Amino acid sequence: MRLGAVALASVSLLALAPSGPPALPERLADTGGGSQLITAEAPRADATSGTLTWWDRRDGHWVRAGSAVARFGARGLVEGGSRRQSTNTTPTGLYGLPYAFGIRKAPDGTRIPYRRVHQGSWWCEDNASRSYNRWTEPRPADCRAAESEHLITYDPQYAYALVVGFNYDRPVRGRGAGIFLHVDGRGATAGCVSVPVDAMRRILAWVDPARGPHIAIGTTGGDIALTRY
Repeated sequence: MRLGAVALASVSLLALAPSGPPALPERLADTGGGSQLITAEAPRADATSGTLTWWDRRDGHWVRAGSAVARFGARGLVEGGSRRQSTNTTPTGLYGLPYAFGIRKAPDGTRIPYRRVHQGSWWCEDNASRSYNRWTEPRPADCRAAESEHLITYDPQYAYALVVGFNYDRPVRGRGAGIFLHVDGRGATAGCVSVPVDAMRRILAWVDPARGPHIAIGTTGGDIALTRY
């Protein structure tokens, strides 16, 4: 075979060769229909740490925009539809990101609606309250303080946070409230997903509500694998 023919054959084989496994979002059943996605992946259901990655959809493909070590609930992850409140578990599933909030001012470039935390800011987690799983300011009379989070007291965790739309649009009492993507504390969370403060700043400067961002939470494999969502 002539040298030119060998070169042409080599190029043809390279074109047919696989380029590696598809990016994680390409393997998800649903990504929410937007062009921004955050994936929070744990190696197994009982894990308390894993990887959070944020992705952009460009030219028909998902491209990684950044990643960070993530922490999950102290008792691991469970299917969001069957989760129970106060179990210290992180709900798996695909969720919207309604808005952001924080004790500190919004990082430069933040486009998502951002609420500053004040002394009177609470997240109501009282199952008996009409304000269940909602920001309240001030705390209403039917929302007991012992059953809610006084947001300003969670520093550094709520220095910056994104509300995860778990049990948010039509709250089911007892399923859980106050699930956020927020800044790391000292260890595992009570059910939220947390990342280092620098990663949280980068995420808030990146996320764009006009691009339909969602977060997918799950494990590498098994019944609550990310690829199911």
